[in-house]
Order: sequence, then structure tokens, then C-alpha cells
Amino acid sequence: MDIIKNDELREKLSKLGATRLANALAYLSLRTEGGTEYVEALLLTPEEGTKRFKSKLAGLKRRRKYIDWRAVPDFARELELILATLHEGVNDPKTGLELVQEFFACDGAIFERSDDSSGLIGDVFRYDAVNLFVTYAVGCTDKSFVCDLLLRLYEHDDYGVRTELVAKVSEFLPEKEMRALASEFWERAKGEPPDSYEGGKWWIGVELLARQLGDPGLFEKAKLTANPELSSPKCMEIAEVYLENDDPEMALFWMERISPADLFRADAQDQLLYSIHERLGNREKMAETAWRLFRNCRSRSTLDMLLQALGESERERVIEEQVEPIMGSATLSYDDAAFLVDMGRLDDASEYLFRYRDQLDGNLYQFLLPLAKALEEGGRFLGAILVYRSLLESILGRAQSRYYHHGVRYLKKLDALSPAIDDWRDLPSHEDYKESLLEAHGRKRSFWSKYGL
Repeated sequence: MDIIKNDELREKLSKLGATRLANALAYLSLRTEGGTEYVEALLLTPEEGTKRFKSKLAGLKRRRKYIDWRAVPDFARELELILATLHEGVNDPKTGLELVQEFFACDGAIFERSDDSSGLIGDVFRYDAVNLFVTYAVGCTDKSFVCDLLLRLYEHDDYGVRTELVAKVSEFLPEKEMRALASEFWERAKGEPPDSYEGGKWWIGVELLARQLGDPGLFEKAKLTANPELSSPKCMEIAEVYLENDDPEMALFWMERISPADLFRADAQDQLLYSIHERLGNREKMAETAWRLFRNCRSRSTLDMLLQALGESERERVIEEQVEPIMGSATLSYDDAAFLVDMGRLDDASEYLFRYRDQLDGNLYQFLLPLAKALEEGGRFLGAILVYRSLLESILGRAQSRYYHHGVRYLKKLDALSPAIDDWRDLPSHEDYKESLLEAHGRKRSFWSKYGL
């Protein structure tokens, strides 16, 4: 549930009255895994909440059984519940922060005996634990205490799950404390080899703080002190931070330090350059950059960027000029097919798919299905039939019965659309096509029985 819907739900629930809500909580607590424990946490005194939380952590540390990948989802939910009950049971910010610190201190014991290849356990630390820390830190008036606690936590971040704490510092620390923290991180970084995990960790911390402080100079200095060698990703990062802080001139300076021959993430480079030139009001450079993006990937979004530079009056001319190179290309491009459909060029899109029908890959249903639906709705039935046939053949070729219901749906689509075709051109008619399907896949009785044969 997204935040807006969650807020709406809270507002509606608040109007139900205490008795009705209490009855609902009691009902749900008995029928939801972990529900009773969560509801009971609402009734604990702060001392009881602290005691229960510490007991849960002690239990986690005592466990010796290895948690394989199959057990990880349940274990992650258990960790989420432990943090949720802490939130409900302990209101004092300082106590809450100390207890969250104890939870983070369990990371080694947990990760060393878990297969967290899914990342679910790590996410509990990176999101649930971090968000709870932030909640308590916001309410804590002793910001020196918060700084010291954060420093200790980050100092012992051996599993990379505490970086997000630093990324959210601006939510709970004033600028003065943030700058003091950045200075401390800088000193720690200088005392470590820059290519070591420890050194890299502290430099990353400085960069995160600099970005939140809106201090591109500090960000640049940290980047170059950690490693003075320039690279396109580094130049782009520095340029992004300058642009975020309303300094497009410096952002452009850093982008121009990237060699034109360096095509690493070329589209990302051009996206950033476009934003810089837009901020500078340089329409000629905007157009030059937008043309590169558009020719590399024709889409509604890249066209809109181009027209922002050229002017909306150029829309039809630009679209018209793209049809010939698309139709004359050597290979099928699903992006180009989608572009033709999005631009309302359904006849061209149908002809394009017919021309490259041998290259259609029914396994790529995420690209093909929207094309088929658009062509069907637009009355270009031959083009739609080509795509539905490709999708059907892919399902039958894989011979996985759990997907047969999709194939049956596609075949019934073909049954419904085929009477509208007067000229099959060089394609087999629907009757001939269905006969060839029966010859090739007649033994797939599960499919044909679902179809009704």
C-alpha cells in the first residue's frame, strides 16, 4: 500500500471509535501471524517493551541453526515484527535509539548464519531498522548523543547495511552537526588506505553528507581526494551534484571533462547534458543532445525532449522523417514498432511487423502483447494476427502446461480476428495455420482440451 492510501486509511480508521477498533485489533491479532505479539506490544509499559525487545535479541544471538534461502522470507518477517513491536512498546527517543543500535549490533550473528542472496534480511536493516532509527532520532533533542551513536554504528558497518543511516542524516540532524560529522568522517578517511573497505566507507560517508548539505564543493573535494583519477562516472556524479545545487556552469565544466570517445552510459551522459543545457537555456545544444537520444531510442519521451528544444510545431515533420529509416532498417526493433504505434502510425506499424515477421520472438511477450492489443483496437488485424501467432507458438514450443491458458486465449483471438482478413498476402490462412498447429502440437492434449477440442 502506498503512503497516500495508507494515510487515507488511517484517517478513516480514526473515525471508527475506540471500541470498534479494539474489537477489530483483537480479531486480527488472533488470525494474523505475529498479530497477537504486535497488539500485546501496544499494552506494554516502556520498561516491559525494553525487556521484551532485549529478550528477543538475546534469542536471535543464541540461535545456531543455519537459515537457508527457503527460510529467509519467514525470518525476515520475524525481524520486521521485532522492530515493529519495539516501535509500539518504547516511546523514549534515547532508549529507542540505544535499542535500535543493539539490533544493528546483531547483524554479524544474523548474516553469518543466513543465505541472504535474496536481500530480504539486508532490507530489514536498510529500511525497517533505519526508518525506526530516524523516527527516534527526530524526536531526540540531544543531537550530540545522536551523532555519537551514528558514528559508532557506521564505524562498525562490516556488512554494508548501515550506509542508509548516513544517507538520511538530514532528516534528523541540523547543519552544524552534519558538518561536524562530515569533518569527523574526513579525518577517519584520511587515516585509512583509500582503496580499502574502511577508507572507501568513510569517503562515501563524506559524499553522502556533502550531498545532503547541498555542498558540491565538498562533494567534489571528497571524490578527488579519495581518488584523483578522473572517469566518466566520477565526472557525471560531480556534475549531478552541481546541477542539483543550481550551478549548471560547473556541471557543464565537469561533463566537458569526459572524453567524447568515452561512451560509458552514453544515454545517461546525454540525459544529464540535456538537463544542464536546459537549465542554461541553450536550446541549440538541447536539440543536439536530444537528437542523439532520440535516434538511439525513438520513444514518446525522447520525442518530447526533442520537441521541447525544437518546438511543438515540428512534431509531424519529425515523426514523418522517422518512418523511412525505421522501415528500411536491417533488423526488427521493438522500440521502433512501439514508437510507430504510439505516434498513431498503425498502418506503418502493421507493415513494419509484417516485413520483419520472421524476427518476431514470442518469448518477449512484454513487448509484443501491447503491440498486438493496440493493432487489434486500431483495426489493423493482420498485424495483430502476426503478433498473436508468435505469442501462441512460443507457448506451444515451450510445452509448459501452466502457460497453456494464455495460448488458448491467443488462439481464440485468432479465431475471432481471422474472418476480417480478405487478403492474407503470403501468410497461411487461419484454417491452414490451425491445421499446421495440430500437426506440430497435436499431442499436447492438455492445451487442446482447454481450447475445447
